[in-house]
Order: sequence, then structure tokens, then C-alpha cells
Amino acid sequence: MKKTMVIDTSVFIYDPEALFSFENTRIIIPFPVIEELEAFGKFRDESAKNASRALSNIRLLLENAKTKVTDGVLLPNGSELRIEVAPLSNDDRRGKLLTLELLKIIAKREPMVFVTKSLGRRVRAEALQIESRDYESKRFSFRSLYRGFRELQVSQEDIENFYKNRYLDLPLDVVPSPNEYFFMSAGENHFALGRYYVSEGKIIALKAMDKSVWGIKPLNTEQRCALDLLLRDDVKLVTLIGQAGSGKTILALAAAMHKVFDKETYNKVLVSRPIVPMGRDIGFLPGLKEDKLMHWMQPIYDNMEVLFSINRMGNSSEALQALMDAKKLEMEALTYIRGRSLPKAFIIIDEAQNLTPHEIKTIISRAGKGTKIVLTGDPTQIDSLYFDENSNGLTYLVGKFHHLALYGHMFMTRTERSELAAAAATIL
Repeated sequence: MKKTMVIDTSVFIYDPEALFSFENTRIIIPFPVIEELEAFGKFRDESAKNASRALSNIRLLLENAKTKVTDGVLLPNGSELRIEVAPLSNDDRRGKLLTLELLKIIAKREPMVFVTKSLGRRVRAEALQIESRDYESKRFSFRSLYRGFRELQVSQEDIENFYKNRYLDLPLDVVPSPNEYFFMSAGENHFALGRYYVSEGKIIALKAMDKSVWGIKPLNTEQRCALDLLLRDDVKLVTLIGQAGSGKTILALAAAMHKVFDKETYNKVLVSRPIVPMGRDIGFLPGLKEDKLMHWMQPIYDNMEVLFSINRMGNSSEALQALMDAKKLEMEALTYIRGRSLPKAFIIIDEAQNLTPHEIKTIISRAGKGTKIVLTGDPTQIDSLYFDENSNGLTYLVGKFHHLALYGHMFMTRTERSELAAAAATIL
């Protein structure tokens, strides 16, 4: 027997492909949800694009259907889709209110579950004694997420052989992920650091880093591992998770500048971050696009000024503008990245925890040949109403990609800012 799920607007804004995540299910979409999705058309942000994609999916299914939408349309995965329509009364002319009225009608007719990403609607549904739940199709536990490294107790002889041979065979009971780092120790005074090479099945010693990278040197072991991932050309996708002050953003920028200007591995650096406080759209702000971006990209500009200062490049603002004029450095809103093909670029997406899994997929799918993508963020700092540390795009990406050899991840726990900043990040 098929279970009945009533899907809310917020689910489609989070995942426009949500219809295909429910197998052997009777899916009901209240008609006000269709109207709410259409209302997003007046915006130009990612939510509007997701709404449009969801409507396109629904429209395509209905056009190919052999039955009336109110009777139910069969989906390829065995589920059934039905649009629930109810006559308007004098008191129920607002979509949000009508959705709840429809829920009551459906709940009286058959057992059902209301699926929504909106806490407010879940509370209202529960008040009506209607079972509700979060949409959890793209969810991983942040607290148990792959960290990119692990500690390994070995013998002193193992440490000595590791330094001598530059590798160590893995213990039989250890099942690592590709590019996972190992902090090996034997007692209090014997340590070693290595990375797992899946092609050789061994822990290989990292190469010595005698010189700084664009003036930046790693201040701790986590930063050393992160920089190793950032500089490796065989690792096409890197995620760095950490609190403010862990160094994830400036390390990514330093590595990008090094690979573009010193090594010429990539043609340009492209940096972006979600414009969440603006509802993801800068269109209504006055001025040119560059002027609008300046405010929201200020943390990136600040980090670039630090790099320019360290490397004594003169006036940092002029140096930054010169690179941007030469198209070697681009600061771009995520909205404008969609639809572009980005070959041989070093792409950095800052604050990636404020993206949905679908938005993450859109960004990565734009990567052209020879492109490297780095996503940084802190899933404990979410600015969205519809997802959290377990359901954001950055957490989802780590959970799905950690078994791939072209991917590397580092969970950075140490803060290298002032003692006060470190205390605030930990305690407040």
C-alpha cells in the first residue's frame, strides 16, 4: 500500500527534483503550492530558479499524463502524483491559509504526512493534529561527518620506517577514504604526518614545504594538510570546513594565486559567495553590479589585501583592480555563474554552507576541463530558514564525495585568530 505525502512549497525551493525522491508514494501537491512556486517568478535569485525547475518538472509530467491530474499521474519511479484543488471560500483566499485547509480535508480522507522545510508550517500542522516531518532526502549528520583526517597509534619502529621509506602500509583494520590524512604517533615524542594514496594503498609522507605560498605558511597540522590538498592538481574538488579564523579562506586564496600566477596551472581565479542576506539577489540595489558586489565580497577583498601586503605589491586596491581588469581575477555572484562554462579556472566558493545540495550540484556541474573547485564554510553558521548543519549543500557534498579519488576534505578545528576571537567562536 502506498503511503501518502503532501509536499510543501519549501521542499521544492530546497530541492526542485524532490518529486523523484519519493518511491512507491502517493504524492499530493496542494494547488496553493503551485501558485506559490509561480510567485517566485518575479525574482531572479536561486530560489526563483529552483521554483521554475520544479514547475517545469510538474508541467512535463502533466503534459505526458494519460489521466487527469486530479485523478493521479503515474511517475517513472512507481509513485503517483496528484494536484489537490479545493473551492475557495470567502475566508480562504490566501494561499497559505488554503494550504492548511486542504491539509485538514486530506487528513480526514486518508492517512497522510505533511512534508515541509518550514518550521512554521510544521508547527501549524501539528496544531491541527496532522503528522508532519522534515524533507530529509539529502541529509547527512554533521556531527559524524567525514573529517578528512584521523589519528593513528603506531609503534616507534613504524615511525622510523616511515621517515626512512617515506611510506607506511596500512593496518588491516583501517579502511581509509582517498586522500585522507593520518596523524601518526608513538608515545609523546614521536610523530609523523602522511596522506593515503588509494592507487598505492599506502600512507605516503607529505613533501616538505620549505617556502611560503604567496607569503602564507601553515600554522598548524590541519592547515598543512589543507594546503597540500589545495596545491595538488589531481584533486579537482576540495572542501574546507572550519570556524571563523581557522584559515580556510586565506589558504584557498593564497593557493589560487600561486597556481595561477606562479605556476600558471590555471588561467584565472574566480571567487564567489552566496548573497544570503539580500535574499540571494542584488538586482534591486542601486549602482553597477561591481559596486553592489563590493559590499558582499568585502571579506574576500580583506583577505586579498592581506596577501598583497605580505607580497609587497604596493597599493592593494590598485593591484586588485589591475588583476580584475586583466580578467585574471573575478569576483562574481553565484547567480551569474549559472549557465557559464568555466574551463581551466581555480574557483573558490566561500560560505558554501548557505547553499542547497541542488545549488552545489549546479556549481560543480559548470566546471570545465582543467578546473579546480574549492568550497569553504562552517555548517554551524547557517543563514537559511529551510536547511541546517545536516541538510545544507556543503555537508551533503562531503557525505557524497568522500569516497572519490578526485576529492579531498579537511575539517579544521583550530582557530588561529586572536585569543578573544577563538574564545568567542568556541563559547558564544
